[in-house]
Amino acid sequence: MSRVTETSEHTFDVVVLGAGSTGENVADIAVRGGLTAVLVESELVGGECSYWACMPSKALIRGTEVLDEARAVAGAVQAVTGELDVAATLERRNRMTSHWDDSGQVRWVEGAGIALVRGAGRLDGEKTVVVTGDDGTEARLTARHAVAVCTGSDATIPPIDGLREIEPWTPRQATSAKEVPGRLLVMGGGVVGCEMATAWNGLGSRVTLIELADRLLLPLEPAAGEAVAASLRERGVDVRLGTGVTAARREGAEVVLTTPDGELRSDEVLVAVGRRARTVGIGVETVGLAPGKYLDVDDTLQVRGLPWLYGMGDVNGRKQLTHMGKYQARQGGAAIVARARGEQVSMADWSPFVATADHAATPSVVFSEPQVASVGLTSVEAASRELPHRVVEYPIGNVAGASVFADDYSGTAIAVVDTDREVLLGMTFIGLGVAEMVYGATVAVVGEVPIARLWHAVPAYPTINEVWLRLLETYRG
Repeated sequence: MSRVTETSEHTFDVVVLGAGSTGENVADIAVRGGLTAVLVESELVGGECSYWACMPSKALIRGTEVLDEARAVAGAVQAVTGELDVAATLERRNRMTSHWDDSGQVRWVEGAGIALVRGAGRLDGEKTVVVTGDDGTEARLTARHAVAVCTGSDATIPPIDGLREIEPWTPRQATSAKEVPGRLLVMGGGVVGCEMATAWNGLGSRVTLIELADRLLLPLEPAAGEAVAASLRERGVDVRLGTGVTAARREGAEVVLTTPDGELRSDEVLVAVGRRARTVGIGVETVGLAPGKYLDVDDTLQVRGLPWLYGMGDVNGRKQLTHMGKYQARQGGAAIVARARGEQVSMADWSPFVATADHAATPSVVFSEPQVASVGLTSVEAASRELPHRVVEYPIGNVAGASVFADDYSGTAIAVVDTDREVLLGMTFIGLGVAEMVYGATVAVVGEVPIARLWHAVPAYPTINEVWLRLLETYRG
């Protein structure tokens, strides 16, 4: 592990700004390709996903999921004699984050042959990064081939009167809180808002969820938002759609939000209304780019107009998901290695960069109750692109595997089919335990598997995947 010293200068083949999961994968691909690489990180190695996003949020939700599944099966429900153990849940969350200790991640970095420099990194002209340590000392890193910006994104606090001053929770506080608030107001009905409303409601908080739009989970199929809203309300969450916030203030220990329908009071407020590129303070202006803007990259993740600079993960704004950041890291890392070897990277004929998944085949899971697993285009997106398509729906509860999984299983499978090419454009599953179904759908969408061939992909019986046959039968008519 490298240490910042006042006069230290180092040269590497690849310098990576940001040691989250995206940055780690870029550096790993580079080293595996025979290059030297250094990671620059001012916080915890492993990044947002490991400590403040994916892992802790799912740990908070998992207990609620297990109880829901047990309570949906006769015989098991009789064994559920208590409620969720809050202290044990929070401690399990702490273990999932290694108690916010990154020493295990650091050991992996060292074992992979990657150098690490602790401190705040910023670009300082072409192929140069300056790192400032906590004590103010600086190190200058020079890249022979490439600098990869993998700094991620920050939560957005909208310009609402008084909102920033009340110091609301962002997703970081929502996933790392040590105590359950008696009341929690969640601003935003997207993925984070729905997941955190599910988690903290399950832990005993009285949750109010407000969303400016007329439904939750706006980018997904309408049925997804409707199902999640209905479930949250059934659990006691106060879901208010078409509700905006005009002002915020604190009155003693209370937070007060002003809405057109009156005031809402709570103990804490979570703002989950979007994210912005973390490109302020990292020196992008020294290479002609605008701070605060997403990096404009091509499908090799190279910043347009700067052949030595790459942007992977949230920082380019393509798809702000951990698995897509890792995917982009593999794409961009392979391009860096190829170019360092003097090889041509042709978008037309080099297979890793043909029809990249972060354009139209991105898988995602909302770990709400019910879960929503999706990949590819929604029916709305297909219509907006004027693609010839047909939407096919089938109740998941009608297949034998679902009836075994849960009594009175309720859920929906939605397929968007390109009627000219007879391939899937997108798939959405809504229901208990559907997260594990999305990979099969991803293979079908990314691989553009013909509908005729999907008939020969036989689902095991009795599993929920039998819904694939029912969708095909419905499509055939």
